[in-house]
Amino acid sequence: MSQSSLSSEATAPDLSGARLLPIQMLAGLGLAVAGVVAFSLRPVIIKLAYRYNVDPVTLIMLRMVFALPFFLGMALWAGARKGEKAPIAGRDLALTVALGVTGYYAASFCDFLGLRYVTAGMGRLLLFLYPTIVVLLSALFLGKRIGLREVVALVVSYAGVALVVWSEIGTGHSDFMTGAALVFMGAFLYSIYLVGSSRVVQRIGSMRFTAYAMTAACLCCILQFLVLRPLSALDLPLPVYGLSAVMAVVCTVLPVLMTAEALRRVGPNLVALSGAIGPVSAAVFGYLVLAEPMGWLQLAGAALTVAGVMIISLWKTA
Repeated sequence: MSQSSLSSEATAPDLSGARLLPIQMLAGLGLAVAGVVAFSLRPVIIKLAYRYNVDPVTLIMLRMVFALPFFLGMALWAGARKGEKAPIAGRDLALTVALGVTGYYAASFCDFLGLRYVTAGMGRLLLFLYPTIVVLLSALFLGKRIGLREVVALVVSYAGVALVVWSEIGTGHSDFMTGAALVFMGAFLYSIYLVGSSRVVQRIGSMRFTAYAMTAACLCCILQFLVLRPLSALDLPLPVYGLSAVMAVVCTVLPVLMTAEALRRVGPNLVALSGAIGPVSAAVFGYLVLAEPMGWLQLAGAALTVAGVMIISLWKTA
């Protein structure tokens, strides 16, 4: 879920106007869309890995082991950038670690657990609700006003989710509601990370913040495995390692970098708009790769949810 974290970069220009050259517009949009699609592959890959009877604790650890070298390198590179060489205050470092543990480790673990019981498309749709949760948390803890436009967006979004949930109750896993609740909890924890990181990012820089937060999350996942599982749990079929590597590089590291570059080229408005592709592409991948159902009720509910989230996302970046 990390590809969206860099959208809080305070200096990202809003270049969505007509001054963009066509090639720059196409390149930026291509990077934004590629980042969203790559991230949308994650639930599909998780579901494929579960076919080899790997448990969530081991799978998330493998993902983070493969991703950790990239984020350590990112931390070193970000620390050498002009404007980000200053030492981080102890309070900011502690807050960055805490937010990383909450927004990446705990949120991802809930997502991994929930995907044992819900479809890939359903999991991505619930995760996509995080902008609406951010609005609610900002109103509760930051005193930001919720207007009529946001209320309409919230009603539309959750009506769409309710429609999809209603269409899938009784047709899938017996623990469907448990899985849906776990994935939604992951979205909620990620929203806490976004709300809490808004000011820290401005002080230490978004690239350094993301790298440090992700490194903390990686270490938590590795420690969790060492405490809860014997090393013999790593005796897994080779495809599990391949899927974990793809999940780490293609679905975690690359979306972070592509989204950051897209923000630099075209600004937050167009990047936010490209996010609507996420739930749709996850549903399509689930249908093509996993033979998951994709009826008209699911499509209608997904359309409502995407519409509501887009109202909030574009309002927040306007």
